[in-house]
Amino acid sequence: MTSADVGLRELKKQETRQLISDQATLLFIEKGFEETTIAEIAAAARVAKKTVTNYFARKEDLALDQHEEFTNGLANAVRDRKPGESALAALRRTFLDAVAEHSPVIGFTGPVFAKMVLESPTLTARLRELHELREAALAELLATETGADADDVTPVMAAAELNAIDRVLFREVLRRSHAGESNDEIAEALTKATKRAFELLEPAFGDYAIRE
Repeated sequence: MTSADVGLRELKKQETRQLISDQATLLFIEKGFEETTIAEIAAAARVAKKTVTNYFARKEDLALDQHEEFTNGLANAVRDRKPGESALAALRRTFLDAVAEHSPVIGFTGPVFAKMVLESPTLTARLRELHELREAALAELLATETGADADDVTPVMAAAELNAIDRVLFREVLRRSHAGESNDEIAEALTKATKRAFELLEPAFGDYAIRE
């Protein structure tokens, strides 16, 4: 098999995955997440039921299909911080950039999608789980980057506090979207809230995990 064949095969997989995700989202919005079945999603996407579960191990991941990027987002931002930049500063810069871009990864998904998430106990529970995984990934990276001892709670505490900002602001984006605010209105409010939130943590973590 040539590299071109491999490339076409991967492209086909990506297209199939996106098709399944798009059809699932339409059904979730129309019928509600809890009421929609995998069989209905498979029929809408014109694929086998097994194909759906091969691409998406959990039904929730059909709705929250950027979960991997989300889970690793904080750790990646800190890993890629600039020389002289602390973990807190890197996360503040990254989050403000995401706000300016109206990134769906931080909740800019529109009122219809926000309503679907907020009204689904399963999806809200999955979001809590993803935030916990996000926090754990950040704590692990901070421990490695700072050379912390196994019994040092500093990386865990820092990750918990920094992730709390993200969790609160993510929820705020969904709330404001559900209330019908435009992305520009949400971004304006979130910019102020983000700056204030990180300002509150500056005394505790402003000089923590600074890249040499």
